[in-house]
Amino acid sequence: MKRVLIICGTGIATSTVVAIKVKDHLAAVGIPAVVEQGKVMDLVRGEVNADLIVATTDVPESVTIPVVRALALITGFGEESVFEEIDSHLA
Repeated sequence: MKRVLIICGTGIATSTVVAIKVKDHLAAVGIPAVVEQGKVMDLVRGEVNADLIVATTDVPESVTIPVVRALALITGFGEESVFEEIDSHLA
């Protein structure tokens, strides 16, 4: 099963909104995945166990896991292209 890490600045506010949308989307398209939340400092510390990072904030360049920018899931503009990118990494 794939692991998706939702990252925002503090791991509380925007990551919660994005995590719900990503979980709902993955369930709707039948992609099994564990979706967890975290903060950007988790990445700096190297505490990452994921196949994909979906982020609403900047991610350090040292991170080698694929990253999808997810600000569109907060604003509501361009959500479909974000979901398509997520699907392409997890398929």
